[in-house]
Amino acid sequence: MASLKDTEQLTQRLEELVGELRAELANGQVDFEKLVGLSDELSEAADGLAETFNSVNETLVQRLEEAKSGRGSRSRSSNRQSESSASQAKTTAARS
Repeated sequence: MASLKDTEQLTQRLEELVGELRAELANGQVDFEKLVGLSDELSEAADGLAETFNSVNETLVQRLEEAKSGRGSRSRSSNRQSESSASQAKTTAARS
């Protein structure tokens, strides 16, 4: 099972890329193509990390809201069955 401590690993690549970017800038002979490539890779890694954290946050918020409202996994299952039955009834009525 993943833990918040495990998310530290997700930031490792970001730190590596920032280090490479700093080293390139401090080098004196700046290769702008390399800077662009590193910046793009850094941006993609940061976007992926943001998406991951956003997904975890949305799932947690949803579960907390369900817990507050008293709905659990059994309620979700029965709600899906009810919604499916209602949808089938509408489809049948529309065909008639």
